[in-house]
Amino acid sequence: MPALQPALAEPAAQRRHALRVAVAKSVTAKPSIRARFSSGTGSVVCSHVCGVGSPAGRAASRTCRVTISLLMLPSSHAGVQDVRVDPVERFSALVDAPEPALDEAALALAAGADPNLEPARWLRELDRLADGVASLDGLVRRLFTEEGFVGNTADYYDPRNSLLPHVLTHRTGIPITLAVVCIEVGRRAGIALEGVGMPGHFLVRPPGTERYLDVFAGGRFLDVAGCEARFRAATGAGREIAFGPHLLTRTTTRGILTRMLENLRSIYRERRQYADLEWVLRMRLTLRHDGPPLIIELARTQGDQGRWLDGARLIDDYVARAVDNPRFGLNEDQLDDLRTVSRSLRAHLN
Repeated sequence: MPALQPALAEPAAQRRHALRVAVAKSVTAKPSIRARFSSGTGSVVCSHVCGVGSPAGRAASRTCRVTISLLMLPSSHAGVQDVRVDPVERFSALVDAPEPALDEAALALAAGADPNLEPARWLRELDRLADGVASLDGLVRRLFTEEGFVGNTADYYDPRNSLLPHVLTHRTGIPITLAVVCIEVGRRAGIALEGVGMPGHFLVRPPGTERYLDVFAGGRFLDVAGCEARFRAATGAGREIAFGPHLLTRTTTRGILTRMLENLRSIYRERRQYADLEWVLRMRLTLRHDGPPLIIELARTQGDQGRWLDGARLIDDYVARAVDNPRFGLNEDQLDDLRTVSRSLRAHLN
């Protein structure tokens, strides 16, 4: 199913988030952007200060110009205003880039939990961690010995383990966020690393090698046999489940972000934290997904917050687009199921 732009059901939210930021290249935007609007032109130009990446680190900053397309903003909004960019829209703009920056996208994801998050602070911390690192062994020593990063075995399902700023502050997390730290610090130091999406336990490796790094276990190196042992311990899979290279494939940046969001989706759903679950599902919609189940879950999550009509309208809009666009690939039974859920949400209003 193709990725969808986040659906906004509340009229007030539609007005507030009327801008979709179409960023020509990845930038580190502050949550509040000062924009210059041109009445009736259909476009605006905004300027802000962003960090600049380099092997030596983001020590400098520069002014970037970002083109923004107007979606629904009436011409009466001419003049100078402060526009607070919705974290989901910010995340969507980043993942729409041809090659999203992992560090910036992971921070944009974390902004769902903290809309006031300042990315530049955490990018500087990643720079600091990379300073003076010259080898893979040196990277492992810096992160896991000198800085004390460790897997959070005491509270593995704390949702903050999936939020990069929390991991950088407390030096603990789950495998995938510790992997993000390792990959991004390595990149700054000129050490190429890639994520390996082994089921049950995320790993890191230098591309083209079979030298795997278990960041959750203090940066321990594993061979393929060690990876298999981790896989079976994490998943409970028996010998009837074959283990091989098909379980040790590279994970793309979008794949990493999807897995992070799926972790949060499961945790927030289990805890019935519906407001948090909503932003996670809206971000998940901007990446490839399975279509109707995600739309239905988002609609019901809005209903769980008393916004039954919003949920129904979300489904109605999705059905209308699916009917008009064969790429959605929905059959009549799936469309009928969606319409049934919409009616059940509206029934709460009777």
